Amino acid sequence: MIAGTPEPVAGTPDPPQAGLWNIANALTLLRIALVPFFVWLFFLDGTGWRLAAFAVFAVASITDKIDGDIARARGLVTDFGKIADPIADKALTGAALISLSVMGELWWWVTAAILVREIGITGMRFVVIRHGVIPASKGGKLKTTLQVFAIGFYILPGPLDYLRWATMAAALIVTVVTGVDYVVQAWRMRRTSGGAS
Repeated sequence: MIAGTPEPVAGTPDPPQAGLWNIANALTLLRIALVPFFVWLFFLDGTGWRLAAFAVFAVASITDKIDGDIARARGLVTDFGKIADPIADKALTGAALISLSVMGELWWWVTAAILVREIGITGMRFVVIRHGVIPASKGGKLKTTLQVFAIGFYILPGPLDYLRWATMAAALIVTVVTGVDYVVQAWRMRRTSGGAS
């Protein structure tokens, strides 16, 4: 034993693990619950309703930042949160993208490209979960941020076309690139786990 290191006391319990029900996971579930409310507001006619939909989308998006910060600061990171958090993000952005395309405000091929990547990566996470959990990377967080801003610009009324196109183009590129990165991570994780067994 290293000198100066206190010896473990017999019978001392291990540090408590974060429980499933905590404030960070509650915020994640709230984000999921806000999705249908956002969609309902989005399809109501009028600038006021569109602004209300934007406000709900913004609040739901902000909870993503808040729940992550709380989870890390208070030691509330759980496997449930690692899986539920990206699902909540995809439910919100997916609903917004589909709504925009239904209204003819966003090309369907952009929505399809993003959703295929998002659903595919989420499904892949579940497939490899017995080998380990793939946490969100910095690139994945940048992707989410770009998607949120791009979608927000599309939801807002007004002459923002060039800003919308530029931000959505950046979001689409990062979405595809990070998707490839996650596939590589999953392949390596499965290969390492398979070699160790």
